[in-house]
Amino acid sequence: MSGGHFDHEQYKIGYIADAIEAIIEKNGREKTREELKYEDWRGSDWYEKYPEDKFHYKYPDEVIAEFKTAIIHLRTAQIYAHRIDWLISDDDGEETFMERLKQELEALNE
Repeated sequence: MSGGHFDHEQYKIGYIADAIEAIIEKNGREKTREELKYEDWRGSDWYEKYPEDKFHYKYPDEVIAEFKTAIIHLRTAQIYAHRIDWLISDDDGEETFMERLKQELEALNE
């Protein structure tokens, strides 16, 4: 297995970015039946009293813009942590580290 200096924790950074992307995707959208099913503890008349609860929270556009900026920073941090992990773990040499880092950052920016 490659890497390991950071106990492969760098992948958690990616999971955070994924979770933020999911929030953006759901922003203000109506909840699916599946999502509502998990909220059945509220009772059958809840959504009659509170119809706004049928929707995911709607963040303002400027907040969503900052979420998107955060995703870029998190993905960048994950790439750096991963590449450094491989370098420190002797899976990559310094030249390979620089090449792969450059490639992955360029791919992210595309």
